Formats: sequence, structure tokens, C-alpha cells
Amino acid sequence: MILEQILKEKGGQVFSVAESATLKEAADLLDTRRVGAMVILNEAGGIIGVLSERDIIRNIARIGAAALKCTVGEVMTRQVVTARPRDTVESAMEKMTDRRIRHLPVVDGGRMIGVVSIGDLVKWRIAEADAEVNAIRSYIQP
Repeated sequence: MILEQILKEKGGQVFSVAESATLKEAADLLDTRRVGAMVILNEAGGIIGVLSERDIIRNIARIGAAALKCTVGEVMTRQVVTARPRDTVESAMEKMTDRRIRHLPVVDGGRMIGVVSIGDLVKWRIAEADAEVNAIRSYIQP
């Protein structure tokens, strides 16, 4: 399966936050939306960063509660790892494992079309394994 299919199934809703927002505001949005990361976009819709729960926690661990007053732009990950819509689930999982990331923006022609999480990919792999087991059972049992 390719990432484009997963995005069609889950929907292409992308949550973003302004680079100028505080970490407190971003943490509140992550909590409200029940997501683990958000992208930061420029005016043209291009990705300039990703902010994850890990980024926030890492900053709090470094400087304490004052970290919540920092801006997203000060803390976000700027070296964003991305995938293309035609990439396979397997290649996306490999990329995420190698880079130790849990969220992967999917970009088409320089424009972000969605984000897949490791949870999305694992869910698909489990469904695929179940389908294989059922196919084998059907073949074995008359």
C-alpha cells in the first residue's frame, strides 16, 4: 500500500500552529486535537518545521517551566523528514524507524497533503497481517 491510500482512508486533515505561538499554546492545541505533533507552515503552505510532544518535553527538561513561554519557532524541528504520496508503507516505516520519528509529513510538489503517524502505519500492517491469516485459513479449511 502507498501513503496516498492511507491518507485517503484517514483523511488529509493537517493540524498546524504558527511559528510565533508559545509552547503553552501549542501544547494546548496538541491536547485539544489529541495529536502528537503539528506542522509549521509558511504563507505558501510549505513546511518550515514540525513540533512534537518530544520537542516540548525536551525544552522543559532543559530550562524548566519557563520553556512554555518560548515560541514554537525557537523549539521546532527545522530539518523535516518527509515522504511522497507514492511511497510505500514499508519505506515510510523504515524512514521513521531510522530517524526515530513518529510523524511523517507527506509532500506532493512542495505542498503538504497530509501527515502519517507510526500508529497509522502499524494499524495498516495489522490489518494486512489479519487479511493474510484469513486468506491462509480459507485456503487450508475446506
